[in-house]
Amino acid sequence: MKPKRLLITAAHAQDLISSDGRKVSNQSPFFSPRSPTCHLSESKQSNSQCDGIRSSIDPPSCSSGNPEPESHAYVRNTLSNMSVIQDACNSGNFHKFEHISSLTGISNSTPSSYNQDHANGYSRHREKQRMHERSYQSSYTPGSISLSSNRMRSCDVFIGLHGHKPTLLRFANWLRAELEVQGMSCFVSDRARCRNSRKHGIVERAMDVSSFGVVILTRKSFRNPYTIEELRFFSGKKILVPIFFDLSLGDCLVRDIIEKRGELWEKHGGELWVLYGGLEKEWKEAVHSLSRVDEWKLEAQDGNWRDCILRTVTLLATRLGRRSVVERLTKWREKVEKEEFPLPRNENFIGRKKELSELEFILFGDVTGDSERDYFELKARPRRKNLTIGWNKSNSLEERRRERQFESGSRKGKEPVVWKESEKEIEMQGTGFPQRQHQQRSKGGGRYARRKRSMKILYGKGIACISGDSGIGKTELLLEFAYRYQQKYKMVLWIGGESRYIRQNYLNLWSFLEVDVGIENCLDKNRIKSFEEQEEAAIFRVRKELMRSIPFLVVIDNLESEKDWWDHKLVMDLLPRFGGESHILISTRLPRVMNLEPLKLSYLSGIEAMSLMQGSVTDFSIAELDALRAIEEKVGRLTLGLAVTGAILSELPITPSRLLDTTNRMPLKDLSWSGREAQLLRRNTFLLQLFEVCFSIFDHADGPRSLATRMVQASGWFAPAAIPVSLLALAAHKIPEKHQRTRLWRKLLQSLTCGCTSSYNKRSEAEASSMLLRFNIARNSTKPGYVHINELAKLYARKRGVNGAAQAMVQAVISRGSISQHSEHIWAAFFLLFGFGHDSVVVELKVSELLYLVKEVVLPLAIRTFITFSRCSAALELLRLCTNALEAADQAFVIPVEKWLDKSLCWRPIQTNAQLNPYLWQELALCRATVLETRAKLMLRGGQFDIGDDLIRKAVFIRTSICGEDHPDTISARETLSKLTRLLANVQIHTSP
Repeated sequence: MKPKRLLITAAHAQDLISSDGRKVSNQSPFFSPRSPTCHLSESKQSNSQCDGIRSSIDPPSCSSGNPEPESHAYVRNTLSNMSVIQDACNSGNFHKFEHISSLTGISNSTPSSYNQDHANGYSRHREKQRMHERSYQSSYTPGSISLSSNRMRSCDVFIGLHGHKPTLLRFANWLRAELEVQGMSCFVSDRARCRNSRKHGIVERAMDVSSFGVVILTRKSFRNPYTIEELRFFSGKKILVPIFFDLSLGDCLVRDIIEKRGELWEKHGGELWVLYGGLEKEWKEAVHSLSRVDEWKLEAQDGNWRDCILRTVTLLATRLGRRSVVERLTKWREKVEKEEFPLPRNENFIGRKKELSELEFILFGDVTGDSERDYFELKARPRRKNLTIGWNKSNSLEERRRERQFESGSRKGKEPVVWKESEKEIEMQGTGFPQRQHQQRSKGGGRYARRKRSMKILYGKGIACISGDSGIGKTELLLEFAYRYQQKYKMVLWIGGESRYIRQNYLNLWSFLEVDVGIENCLDKNRIKSFEEQEEAAIFRVRKELMRSIPFLVVIDNLESEKDWWDHKLVMDLLPRFGGESHILISTRLPRVMNLEPLKLSYLSGIEAMSLMQGSVTDFSIAELDALRAIEEKVGRLTLGLAVTGAILSELPITPSRLLDTTNRMPLKDLSWSGREAQLLRRNTFLLQLFEVCFSIFDHADGPRSLATRMVQASGWFAPAAIPVSLLALAAHKIPEKHQRTRLWRKLLQSLTCGCTSSYNKRSEAEASSMLLRFNIARNSTKPGYVHINELAKLYARKRGVNGAAQAMVQAVISRGSISQHSEHIWAAFFLLFGFGHDSVVVELKVSELLYLVKEVVLPLAIRTFITFSRCSAALELLRLCTNALEAADQAFVIPVEKWLDKSLCWRPIQTNAQLNPYLWQELALCRATVLETRAKLMLRGGQFDIGDDLIRKAVFIRTSICGEDHPDTISARETLSKLTRLLANVQIHTSP
């Protein structure tokens, strides 16, 4: 009899995900992914060699139709893996443990009729138990399979569950993966799906050798005979660890269940042992055992998944004697509590209920809890053919084969969503998409044909994109969603999406994911990898962690472009494959991202907008309410403009009509309306006038050119990240004043009151930042002493073109910036100093300042970027531009300098700066030699020996000329030259014909 063709429903799509996010075949639970018939692509096979914990087998699931010899071979392989994993766990070698297959798996068979399975399957199992007269302690050898204790000696944790609800499977998969990552071997089973005694024997053997038995209890578990049996077995051995899923310990009382008391048991209660033909005494004994495990009060409610799983792992690690695991988890939790979110939760968040519910449905594929009340109706849509998204087009023969499979397996009624992944694409079948998509390209070809193939919103695939104008509230919506659903993820990973910083922000996740992205970890002993390969290896390490069965929420805020600014590679290369446990949430101003149609963010409703503008004042007359509506229209109904309006009305005794009149009469500064941001600013001129009103208020409160106004002016040149208030205030103080006389008197006053200046400055910094926060120009940061200036306000401040603001920012960052804490702002200063790409140089430094910058900032940051983050191209480009700047300064030194005294004394020869200041010229030349030598050593890491040889020869020449041949620095440079010359000769020998 041929095996039945299985049709995967959306509810069971999650079961087909291995721990690294890949989809595997559903033909049989004992079908080995290592078998050639699995048709894994070459790229996935290489990925699997590098992946950590796998969920490559599935002993508890039970479906028929699999050839017997293949099953036997797989079971033997399973038991062998169990033995190997236990050896790895006992030895404590975590790296060895990560490279072998796990002995776990959640059942992924097609669900059959539940009641029939329970009545027939369980009675057959009981009959065979009586026939063979065996117990849990006896060995079981079905057929020719050997299950000796030598092959399967022990397992740390057995996880028993019952049901196929997606949320339950997601929770169990996360728990299993978290335990395995911490070095504890697991065995996961839903025994109700096992259909023969051989598979039951495998599971029972795992139960017998497990150190602890975790039983996930739902309201349907008490009618499942296998759950009752697991409770009795593990409680008898005093190793029971119950987890109450959507339940509590107080709900699980025998009398309440039997008498159907309360809403919980009205439907699911009763004499449940009768349903499967069990004994009342055994059932009551199992339920009573739950009250005897007071130390394990683990309840997984809708809002505490993360806490429940981490507490479970911590308690199990403590009982198993894994003290290092407990310490590591404690440190990780402390770090996450401080650094998980960039911004605190907005307590005054208004509206967006529909958008939040829709985001939940897009990411999870269903809506639970309170969100169901706020959700919209999904209309039924006509049936459609396969849709291919993403990376490549598949073979036409393969497409036709899949179409035939889908049509033969379809049925009337509700149409399921079927999805699977081939080598370069993801396929989806079924309904749930806003419009019919065409798979074949039109004859016209080109990008327009590709645009037609672009997809609309994907439901249940784990990626959502929000699009909207700047200031409409995209970041606030993402922040609210992340706070609201943070317990459904191990962690929220927040990434700034600006194109110059997104790759560094992505690699910064290494500290949370506990992976090493350094260059030392990516070196291959057999050959030297190119720079591109080393960067890809570092990115893959982060990406691989996101492809495990542990769910993360990756938030990319303000994605500027689909391509990275540095090498123009697609941002998609950073992300894990869609459909895994980790979810991706993107906000952008782009109309389309990665061939996905974003969720367009609309304006707030009239009532919500009015509530946001009124603030704490609610008793307005009809005329004033009309003025508020006029302001709402003039600010373009942008949430930012509404919030600033509400802040002004709350902070000042001013009416809406007077505010409207004042804002209309506020003149705008002359702006340079060039660049891609020009259109954005032109559309929001009233909002810019509102900013000017705020600046006037600041100046009125703190005198002309208040510190708060200057802080906004300086912020325009900082990086799009949280800014330290002290650094921002320092840059604001360095902005030159228009009138030199005022500046002179202020300096004199500061010199007379120098003892009080420090405390006064701190107080004024706090007052200025508080004023920016109160008027919604800035947002507080979760980092103490940091603020986020609104990006639209920063853009306007930069376009205002205040003289000396960029120079002040660069000087503040160079003097006070920390490479480890403020690296993004240091990079922003470098963009102004060195002119990356097609940008022009905005700020020029004196030679002495340039020398300090190179020695103290450029070289340490370039080496750190190269070694710690494997960002080879960025580090080398920085050093190249730094070399050019030093050479330009050197050229200026050798140009003759004419002075008025030299002209009067005609017999005196004209001198150069190098002759006038020889010490500074030598320092400049030696600094250039150091940069050249550093570049040569880094070229050595990427196998570019010819370029490195040329660079080091220049460094040797400079040092020999200034320091002499016997100087230690010269000798060191010559040694580097010898090494490069030898390696270059070897390459030429091997490449010559």
